[in-house]
Amino acid sequence: MSGLLAKANEDRVMTGIVLMLGAYLFFAFIDVSAKWLALAGLPALQLAFMRYLGHFLISLFLIAKGGLSMNRFSSEKMGLVLLRAALLMGSTILNFISVRYLPLTLTSTILFSAPIIICALSWPLLGERVGFWRWSAIMIGFVGILIAIRPFDESFHWAVTLSLGAAFCFALYSILTRKLAGIVAVDTMQFYSGLVGTMVLLPFAVSLWQNPATGFDWTIMVAMGIFGWLGHQLLTNAHRFAPASTLTPFGYTFILYLTLASYFVFDHLPDRWTILGGSIIIVSGLIIWFRERKLSRVPDPM
Repeated sequence: MSGLLAKANEDRVMTGIVLMLGAYLFFAFIDVSAKWLALAGLPALQLAFMRYLGHFLISLFLIAKGGLSMNRFSSEKMGLVLLRAALLMGSTILNFISVRYLPLTLTSTILFSAPIIICALSWPLLGERVGFWRWSAIMIGFVGILIAIRPFDESFHWAVTLSLGAAFCFALYSILTRKLAGIVAVDTMQFYSGLVGTMVLLPFAVSLWQNPATGFDWTIMVAMGIFGWLGHQLLTNAHRFAPASTLTPFGYTFILYLTLASYFVFDHLPDRWTILGGSIIIVSGLIIWFRERKLSRVPDPM
C-alpha cells in the first residue's frame, strides 16, 4: 500500500509540473502575440483590453453558473482584491508597451526579477523575516538586472523602465495573491482581475481602436484573453497538485519559451549581456527558492 501511495503522490506532483509548464506556455503566447500585433501598429491599450475582455467573459460565465447571488461576487477583502486586479492590469499595460520596443528575451528576463523584488518586499509588506542568504541573493539579482539592462550603455532604451515597472507591479500582485490565498475564492479573484482590466481599458480601446489587417491577427488578438484565463487557471490548479517549493523552478521555462519564439518568430537571439544578466537573475531566484524551501522545513533565522 505504501508503494501505491508514493506512486499516487508522484503522479500528482508530475501533474502539477505539467500544468505549470502549460501555464507559462500560454503566458508566453500572450507576450508573443502582443509584440506581433504591436509591430503591426495596434495600440498597446487596445491589446491589453482584449486580453482582459476574454478573461472577464469566461470568468463571468463560470462564476454565474452557480447563480447570480451577490454573495458570489463579494468579499470582505474587496479593497485588496481590486488593488490586486489593478496591479495585474498595470503590469500587463507596461509589458505590452515595452515588448513593442524591446526583445522578448530582455522583457522576460526583467519580468523574472519579480521573485527577487517579492523577497525584498516580503519583510515590510508581509512581516516575513529575510536573513543573510536571501538578502545576498537579492543583491546578486539586482546586479544581474543591471547587467541585462545596461543603464549607462548607449544601447539603453527608455522602454526598459516600463519593463521594470511591469516586474514591480507583478511582484506586488503576487504578494497580494499570497496574502489573499485561502481567504478569497480563486474564481472571485479571477473575475475581478478580468472586470477591472476590461472596465478601465474600455474607453481607451474605443478611442484608439484599430482593426487588425488580417484574419490571423484577429484570431490571435481574440485568443489573448482566452489564453490569459487558461494560463491563470493552469497556474492555480498546478498548486493544487504540487507545492510552490516544487513548482517555482519550472516557471523559468517562460524565458526559454520566449527565447525560442524570439528566434523563430522575430529572428532575434539574446546578446551576451542579456544571457549573463538573465543567468545571474535565475541563479539569484533559485537561491531564494532553495533557502525558502529549507526554512519551511527547519526553523532558522538566517
